[in-house]
Amino acid sequence: ETQEREGTKMAEQGDLADIADDALKYDTYEQYLDSQISPMDLYYLDDQDLARQLVELGYRGSGETLKREEFEARKKAAEEAKASKLRNAPKKLASAEKDLSHFPFLHNLAEREDLVRNGKLTSIIFLRDKNSKGQEVSGYIDYAHRLKTENFEPYFERKKRLMPKPSDLSYYNWETQHSTSNSTPNFQVIADNEAGLLFKNKRDRKVINVDPKSLPGDNSRRIDIKTHEYLQVVIYDHVTRRKT
Repeated sequence: ETQEREGTKMAEQGDLADIADDALKYDTYEQYLDSQISPMDLYYLDDQDLARQLVELGYRGSGETLKREEFEARKKAAEEAKASKLRNAPKKLASAEKDLSHFPFLHNLAEREDLVRNGKLTSIIFLRDKNSKGQEVSGYIDYAHRLKTENFEPYFERKKRLMPKPSDLSYYNWETQHSTSNSTPNFQVIADNEAGLLFKNKRDRKVINVDPKSLPGDNSRRIDIKTHEYLQVVIYDHVTRRKT
C-alpha cells in the first residue's frame, strides 16, 4: 500500500513537471490557457474570458492548470537558466579550425589565444614591418587587449594583417619619426628611465623589460619568431600571479 502511494505521488509529480514544461512553450499565460480551450468550449460558452477562467479554475482543459504566478515563475526560471547556459557556453576561438602550419607568427598567436583570453597568460607582441604606404613601423601590442576589442578571425584567416597602431602600448614610424605610447587595462608603460622601455603588469605589478640585451623579468620569457610574415616578430609571455 505504501509503495502504491509513493508510486502514485511520483506519477503526480511527473505529471506536474510535464504540465510545467508544456507551459514553457507559450509566450503568455493567456496563450497557455487558450491552448486548453476546445472549439466546443468556445461554441457553448461564447466567451473567451469566461473559458479562460474555467481553465484556470481546473473545470476545463487538463484539470491540472498552473496558476498565473506559477506560470510566470517557471517562465522566469527557464529564461534565467537559458541565459546562464549561453553565458557559460565555451566561446569558439577565433583561431579554431584554421590551418596555420605555414605561418609561424599566426600559429604562435593561435597557441596562446585560449590562455590569454582566460587571463592565465599575458603576451606583448613586438612587430616591425612596412605599412600600406611602404613606411617601416614597429610597435608593442597588448595581445589580450586587442583580442578583447577586435575580431581576430580575419587575422587568422589572413584576410587582414596584424599591424602596430598608434593606440597600442608603443608605436613608432621610422620614416615620420611619429611615436606614441599608451597604457592598457593590462600594462602600464614606463618610458622615462635609463633601462629603456618597460611595461608593468597591472595584475601582479611585475615589470617586463623588452631590451633584447636584458632579461625580460620575473615570470616572463622572450621568444623570437622566425617568419616570412614580418621583418621582425618577438613575443614576450608573462604568466600572471596575482599579488596576495
